[in-house]
Amino acid sequence: MNIKDMSTFCKKKGFVFQNSEIYGGLSGLFDYGPLGVELKNNIKENWWNYFVRREENIFGIDGAILSHQNIWKSSGHVENFEDILVEDKVTKKRFRADQLIEDALDIQAEGLTAKDLGKLIKENKITSPKGNPLTEPKQFNLMFQTFIGPTQTKESISYLRPETAQLIFTNFKQVAETQRAKLPFGIAQIGKAFRNEISPREFLFRQREFEQMEVEFFLSKDQQNNCKKLSKFKKTKINFLSSNNKKAKIVTIDKIKATDWHKYWLIKSYNWFLDLGINKNYLRIREHSKKELSHYSSATFDIEYNFPFGWKEIHGNANRGNFDLKQHMKHSKAKLELYDEETKKKVLPEVIEPSQGVDRAFLAFLYDSFNDDKKRGNIVLKLHPKLSPYKVAVFPLVSNKKELLKLSKTVYSSLEFNSFFDKAGSIGRRYARQDEIGTPFCITIDFDSLKDKSVTIRDRNTIRQKRIKISKLNQYLRDKL
Repeated sequence: MNIKDMSTFCKKKGFVFQNSEIYGGLSGLFDYGPLGVELKNNIKENWWNYFVRREENIFGIDGAILSHQNIWKSSGHVENFEDILVEDKVTKKRFRADQLIEDALDIQAEGLTAKDLGKLIKENKITSPKGNPLTEPKQFNLMFQTFIGPTQTKESISYLRPETAQLIFTNFKQVAETQRAKLPFGIAQIGKAFRNEISPREFLFRQREFEQMEVEFFLSKDQQNNCKKLSKFKKTKINFLSSNNKKAKIVTIDKIKATDWHKYWLIKSYNWFLDLGINKNYLRIREHSKKELSHYSSATFDIEYNFPFGWKEIHGNANRGNFDLKQHMKHSKAKLELYDEETKKKVLPEVIEPSQGVDRAFLAFLYDSFNDDKKRGNIVLKLHPKLSPYKVAVFPLVSNKKELLKLSKTVYSSLEFNSFFDKAGSIGRRYARQDEIGTPFCITIDFDSLKDKSVTIRDRNTIRQKRIKISKLNQYLRDKL
């Protein structure tokens, strides 16, 4: 199923709509429909439970989208947050150089310098999509600029945040003090970010407005290899592509060259996708080469999903050192060190960063669960029950009998889960509609239900049916969901 077909499916079923469609639409911007917002919220809720509520010493924040321009100057975004572009000499259209190279040569090009990209374009005689020659690669800053207040001056310049991490760093000391946090500890955030992508593409994969979920885990240098929790993952096998190999191999976490805490957050993030049903054959961890590494990173790994358009990043996991805190301390003059009671010294912590996009996870879960069931004659979206927009659908066998409708509404109202009521069409068609949007269970109220106070419940994956007492429905569903 190609990306265009997935976009059409999402629109048809009410998952995702093109932003501003009645005015011709805006590329790289999408609106989530009734089903999409439920699935997206379920992804975020499960991530928050897994990485924040079930982890010791992880604290959440919700930073503002607009912030002081000096945050982005200190972090290097104003000067260095750029894509490298080339221009079609005939049409004057601009393209990301790394994307053109990846499409033409099927290699990883993101992170290469303008000089390296220009060399690859020249050596391989790469042209624009129209077949025209290209200009030399040039830098383009991706940040959206705006102004705060009634006047547009240099002092009133602000930016829509291009990432959520910097708000964690600037709030770091306040979180540590108010929560009496001791190293190691983490700060988590889910929120919107904005990047003025020149060529957004692949539907939800690369957008101009998107949402991130990330943890910044703070620890001293001495603590990097002191992670007792890693032991429970020692025998866990992962699909791993090292920077030295062209083919991924199945390895255990100890084979990866990283600090213990970095390994812990990497394997925990990998398992989050598996726990929510992602096919392990379509998931891998890829190590960044030295050329790809950001200047502040000692090691970075991507978790990639095998989309129809290739292996693509859906999660990034970096050891950022203490670059960010050092920069903000230098430019703001604020004291961001923490006092370590064990060593009796002040420490400027280092950071491990597990970070991912909500939208890319959304797309991966949709692709992974999508099944065109020829036997049933309809799509079956086998989403993990924790992610399904609706957990249960309730059907009266026929819609023109008042007593059936009344009992059906009573059952529907009594359910503890997000449910859908449908009385239109044949039972078979109603089953198919719920299969297509990923509802795990369907409940049918028939004429026997009026007598025995039981209902028929159908499982989406197996299509097996079972008779259950109405009084025991919620307990049955709790056990299953």
